[in-house]
Amino acid sequence: MTQKIRIKLKSYDHNLVDKSAGKIVEAVKKTDAVVAGPVPLPTKKEKFTVLRSPHVNKKSREQFQLCTYKRLIDIFSSSPKTVDALMKLDLPSGVDVEIKV
Repeated sequence: MTQKIRIKLKSYDHNLVDKSAGKIVEAVKKTDAVVAGPVPLPTKKEKFTVLRSPHVNKKSREQFQLCTYKRLIDIFSSSPKTVDALMKLDLPSGVDVEIKV
């Protein structure tokens, strides 16, 4: 059963994404599968501008930024052991994992 598995990780904290990617790569390499990545994808930055005061001073504003960090991992020549290893992984709650087979 040789199939390609693509894993996308997203988080607001870059440390969580990097640690999760490291855990996935380490677990998959133990099953003798070929791993490509983690590949850093472009960071999405959303900026929000709000007024500091409720009704006056239009020129006084404050900006907030929300960054979404993403990583891509490709797994080639995977086996049932690889899928079991991925299912047993315990990743932090702040990381969104998307798996395509």
